[in-house]
Amino acid sequence: MANLPQIAVVGAGIFVKTQYIPRLAEISDLVLLKYIWSRTEESARGAIELAKKHFPAVECKWGEEGLQDIIGDDSVLGVAVVLAGQAQVDMSLKLLKAGKHVLQEKPAASNIGEIESALAGYNSICSNPGQPIWAVAENYRFETAFTEGKRLMADIGDMMNVQVIVEGSMDSSNPYFSSSWRRSLKGGFIVDMGVHFTAGLRMLVGCEITSVSAITSHVDKTLPPPDIISSNFNLENGCSGVFVLVASSRSPKIFWRVVGLKGTVQVERQKQDGKHGYTVLFYGADGKCNSSFYPFCGVNEELKCFVHDISKATLKDHPYQAF
Repeated sequence: MANLPQIAVVGAGIFVKTQYIPRLAEISDLVLLKYIWSRTEESARGAIELAKKHFPAVECKWGEEGLQDIIGDDSVLGVAVVLAGQAQVDMSLKLLKAGKHVLQEKPAASNIGEIESALAGYNSICSNPGQPIWAVAENYRFETAFTEGKRLMADIGDMMNVQVIVEGSMDSSNPYFSSSWRRSLKGGFIVDMGVHFTAGLRMLVGCEITSVSAITSHVDKTLPPPDIISSNFNLENGCSGVFVLVASSRSPKIFWRVVGLKGTVQVERQKQDGKHGYTVLFYGADGKCNSSFYPFCGVNEELKCFVHDISKATLKDHPYQAF
């Protein structure tokens, strides 16, 4: 146990309690969770109670003094920053300046200007390119379904069209519905949710988006504006597509569909045998459809990747490209 890489989690909100702690517990043979920090003692202790079931020695830290304890602990190689979107960049840079590797939850920043300034600050403190590691957590890229979908893309020939259709379920039954920082974030849930679906799109098509035109609207007044976006985009390979996101729908449905000259790949959010995940469908040139279901695994896989990279990285190593 003493030889395992040690990390801290900065943040104690919903996602830490429902995802980070359970997923870290699943890889407790690979990593030791040493600290959980929050702004307040009450919040930190709430998360610690859950974590101690899997990491009995985990320590509770809060406030500026607790943060300095983490920064000053040389045994902590990496820190997962899981805070309100508006606060994450400043916290990440503070930890990076202290030499900690950082896995920062999305969104990376509140706006383009903020992230450009942050990247300039990050590059100025790197003694070697990419060191210490600053990774943006986007679990969709690590889902087996998207890895498989990307593999199948080689069999559909030249891309003809791409569709990303999201009819979400952001209503009062959703645990993030009342999240104050998401409601005050410019772009609201469209920005917070849209990061995921754009990541899935980029993973599948394997190239960048070169231009976008969009219309936004605000219909559901229980949500911050906008709650709907309808857009057209062009990829650098010349293919065009549509991206539609409705934050809250009575009949939720989410899928990515890429149509090619020789076939079609579709990744669709579904539930099977009580497990949430994705069904990957491949339509070949003969019109036949093959499908496979893959349960969610993205958070687990991205944490394993981060732990692997910080275990191998030193300030004299080359930058890692996993993220």
